[in-house]
Amino acid sequence: MNPAIISRLHAGIVTLGLTLPPAAEEKLLAYLALLDKWNRVYNLTAVRDPEQMVVQHLLDTLAVLPWLCDYSRLADVGSGGGLPGIPLAIARPGMVVTLIETNQKKASFLQQARIELGLDNVHVHCGRVEDFQPATRFSAVISRAFSDLALFVQLAGHLVAEGAPLLAMKGLLPEDEIAVLPAGWQADVWTLRIGQLT
Repeated sequence: MNPAIISRLHAGIVTLGLTLPPAAEEKLLAYLALLDKWNRVYNLTAVRDPEQMVVQHLLDTLAVLPWLCDYSRLADVGSGGGLPGIPLAIARPGMVVTLIETNQKKASFLQQARIELGLDNVHVHCGRVEDFQPATRFSAVISRAFSDLALFVQLAGHLVAEGAPLLAMKGLLPEDEIAVLPAGWQADVWTLRIGQLT
């Protein structure tokens, strides 16, 4: 792995004030290498440069960790190339993460990444989120660039335990989407600042 990539990831984790388990950085880099390799064939992400992947994928995802301390079971809806689920599973090995993805090729990548990275706390579900009926509801459900908030609630609201949150990672504050949330749902907004990492 390029030393600049290793350095950028480490510096970003320090800047975010995160403490990760032993060998987590190595696993994150191994995941990045897998994502880069498979991306050439399966178009898992529009970001092609591994150095940009560190910031736009790994560090952007890891920035949400301080808000995930209380969740034991997390579902990642529309996981695609494993974002945000795989980096979160690496960073929090005690949290069980279910990756939900409809595209079979992307789901195959997720399974391969789970096996190669030894992520025993990760499960992959290939299918539509609205059809998924888990045996136990999740502590939280997260998505990254999946849909607008109302559709996210409509499709994934049944996956969370009563009172548990849906977490939508958005680039900008979606005021219009918040204004039309379905009855019974409200938005709490957390600002994640990673601008200094770019």
